[in-house]
Amino acid sequence: MDSGTIMQGAAIGFFAWFFLRYVIFGFYTVNQNERAVKTSFGRAHRLSDTTTLTLPIAERLSNDEKKRYVYPQVRVIPPGGPYFRWPWQKVHKVSIATQTVNMALDVESPEANHGGTLLEAVTKDQLNTGLTGDIRYRVSEQNLYAYIFGIKNPIAHVMGYFVSVLRQRIANFEAPQKEQAGLSNVLGEAVSVQGVSINDLRKNLRDINDHMDQECQSSEARYGMVLDASLITGIDPPPEVESALAAINTAHNQVSSDISLAQAAADQKIVQSQRAVEIETLRAQAEVQPLIAMAQQLGELKKSGTEALRSYRRYVRLDLYAKAEQAIQEVQK
Repeated sequence: MDSGTIMQGAAIGFFAWFFLRYVIFGFYTVNQNERAVKTSFGRAHRLSDTTTLTLPIAERLSNDEKKRYVYPQVRVIPPGGPYFRWPWQKVHKVSIATQTVNMALDVESPEANHGGTLLEAVTKDQLNTGLTGDIRYRVSEQNLYAYIFGIKNPIAHVMGYFVSVLRQRIANFEAPQKEQAGLSNVLGEAVSVQGVSINDLRKNLRDINDHMDQECQSSEARYGMVLDASLITGIDPPPEVESALAAINTAHNQVSSDISLAQAAADQKIVQSQRAVEIETLRAQAEVQPLIAMAQQLGELKKSGTEALRSYRRYVRLDLYAKAEQAIQEVQK
C-alpha cells in the first residue's frame, strides 16, 4: 500500500470522525425544566449592552452593591430543539426547577452544623439556640450569567448569605411591644430579661420567615438564585435552660388562664349590671307614664274651665272615700 492510499484513508477517517463528532453530535435539545446559554470561544452570547441593573431585580441592591453586582444579559436558549452548535461553541445547561435543602447544610464543609442538620445561633440574651428548617431556591432565568459565569459556587454563597442574615435577625430579635409589655406585667421584669427571647422567637416564627424572605430578595441580583421561601420549623434552646423555659411557660399559661377567667367574670357582671339598669329604667318609665297621662287630662280639664276641674277633683275625692276604710273630718270650732 503506497503512501497516497494511506493519506487518503486517513483523510476520510478524519472527516468521518469530524462529521460524527461535531455535526451529528453537534445537535442538542433543552429539557422543559432547563435553560441553556451558548458560548463561542468561552464568551457568552450577550444582548447588546444591557445589564442586570436595568431589571427590577436590581431594586433590592444598595448603591454600593449595584457597583459590585453588575452582570451582562445573555441570550437564553428556551426549552425545545434540536439546536446546533459549532465545534468552538459550548452549551451550558442549568435546571430552573425549585429545589429544597436543609438550611443547616454547608456545601463546602458537609460535616459542619452537626452534619448539616442543626444550625446554631446566639440570641439577644446570650443563649445558643439550635435552628432547624429548609429553604426553597431556584436558578434565576433573568440572571443566568451570574449563576454560570459570575459565581464559582452560587449555592455556597446563597447559603452563607442566608445564614448570616438569619443569625443577625436572631441576635437582634425583640418581641413586639404589645407582647413584651403584657408579659412584663404578668411575670415581672426579671422574666422579661431572662429567657423570654426563646419564647418570643417560637411565637413569631412566621414573622421571622417573612423577614428572611424579604431580606433575601436581593440574592437573585447578587448570585443568580432566587430564594422562594424560608421554612424555619424549630427553635431549640440549650438543655440547661429548657426546664427554666418550661417553668416560665407554665407560669405564663396559668396567669393567662386566670386573667381570662377574671375578664370573663367581669364581662358577665357588666352584662348583668346593664340588664339591671335596663329593668329599673323600664320600671321608672312605667311609673311615670300614669303621671304623664294624668297631667295631660288635667290640662284638658283646665282648658274646659274651672268648674270642670272642680268636678274632677270631687270625683277623685269620692273615689278615694269609697276605697278608704276610715275617714277623718276636721271640725271647725
